[in-house]
Amino acid sequence: MNIFEGPGAGEARLRYGNSDYSVLRPGVFVRCAVTGERIPLDELKYWSVDRQEPCKDIHASLKREQEMNPGHYGG
Repeated sequence: MNIFEGPGAGEARLRYGNSDYSVLRPGVFVRCAVTGERIPLDELKYWSVDRQEPCKDIHASLKREQEMNPGHYGG
């Protein structure tokens, strides 16, 4: 059995805080709000507290910020 099999091995549901998150539904990954890619929980580093959504990396996080706040970034 690998990490993506068995009970609790699906997609987690989290509540994102300023410096950490709380697990609402156990799982081993979340999906990036920008790309839809799986992010293993042990690799999750970027999320928006205001929008309560994860991002796979700093590039996806910046892209989402620009989409949500176009006037802030010259768009």
